[in-house]
Amino acid sequence: MNALKNLMLRARAIREITGRAKAIAAVLIALAAMAVTASAQAPAPKRTVIRAGRVLNVRTGELKANQAIVIEGDKISQIASSSEVKTAAGDTTIDLPDATVLPGLIDMHTHLTFDLNSLGYQGLSISTAREALHGARNARRTLEAGFTTVRNVGAKDYADIALRDAINDGDVIGPRIVASGPALGITGGHCDDNLLPPAFHLQGDGVADGVEAVQHKVREVIKYGADVIKICATGGVLSKGDDPNASQFTLEEMKAIVADAHRLGRKVAAHAHGAEGVRWASEAGVDSVEHGHLMDDAAIATLKKNGTYLVPTLFLTEYMQQNMEHSDVPEYSKQKMRWIASAAQQNVKKAFDAGVKVAFGTDAAVYPHGLNAGEFHVYVKLGMTPLAAIQTATINASDLLGPKFNVGTLEPGKFADIVAVDGDPTKDVTILEHVRFVMKGGAVYKNDYAKR
Repeated sequence: MNALKNLMLRARAIREITGRAKAIAAVLIALAAMAVTASAQAPAPKRTVIRAGRVLNVRTGELKANQAIVIEGDKISQIASSSEVKTAAGDTTIDLPDATVLPGLIDMHTHLTFDLNSLGYQGLSISTAREALHGARNARRTLEAGFTTVRNVGAKDYADIALRDAINDGDVIGPRIVASGPALGITGGHCDDNLLPPAFHLQGDGVADGVEAVQHKVREVIKYGADVIKICATGGVLSKGDDPNASQFTLEEMKAIVADAHRLGRKVAAHAHGAEGVRWASEAGVDSVEHGHLMDDAAIATLKKNGTYLVPTLFLTEYMQQNMEHSDVPEYSKQKMRWIASAAQQNVKKAFDAGVKVAFGTDAAVYPHGLNAGEFHVYVKLGMTPLAAIQTATINASDLLGPKFNVGTLEPGKFADIVAVDGDPTKDVTILEHVRFVMKGGAVYKNDYAKR
């Protein structure tokens, strides 16, 4: 009897399981059918065809005439001779017959939420909300200048994270932003807030001292949305009470920062002027050293040995030499700027000559946003060819960002980030200071050619 009873129970269980399986299968079939239907009903991506007089291959320097770039949605699907590409009903055609087309430019060192008048005592009266609104204005200027991707390395209270998200959501016009949030620094260092008296006990958002504290700070800024980690390895120019030549974080602290950042999928950019700070940052494994204006031969050799990118930010030295005395920059910063400016180009040229990897960066905010392309002619003055200078803001910058960002060249599968200029920038790089057409992700944000 017990055996019979057990058999009956097992049979009932099998029937119940089979019934549930049939029900689940029916639900899955229904969901699959819905997905197929939705896929069939989804409109095909918008197709745009740009017909260009010349297209620059930034890898080789080759200029191909009479090319068509086919864009589906936000990515490039084809580049071929114009005669081989036929337009279809519903296509949008953009004719640029006299223009040179190249990838959208990349600036690896910006501060979109800052302006020059926000970096000294005047900045104490500017709220984070106001800085974010400044950032919206500056983002549009930067995009219209041809920079479709930027790395924003340092902002207060995560204002650059908010700006990035607003741009991604279509609320604000601007470049694709890789944002750091607050820069990490030591107490009293370049990335601390040192303008108020002790009674205020004010400390910068990114301040941390000691290995455990810097590890926590890396995790904290990533928690709140940082795409990249910015650290201050030496003192700076526009900060009070510190020395650009002096190291700040210890080698052990920087190694801890890099280890956690890399493990969590973020790269590290290190502000560093002085030679020791440059060496320590590179030995710690940072992905890029920003500035490097007071490097020595040993620091340059260390960058070369470790394959660390240098982001030179040189145009600011020219701009400040011409405009600083008439600006509102505090005197303590003017003194440091005079010192830095006299050495920066000479030391960076040594790095160029040594074959250090270079990615384009400007420190925009130290001079007006939108003038970013002024950086190119300084690189050429120091010995780069125009093509090599262009590569710093395209393939080199893209390599430093990493493959997930999918920018830096005009190739099928890459984002349709495209700019156009008159003339040949491989012969005269200053042409890039006058971009006349800007597309980001398949959307046109500037087209002076249509006004003719």
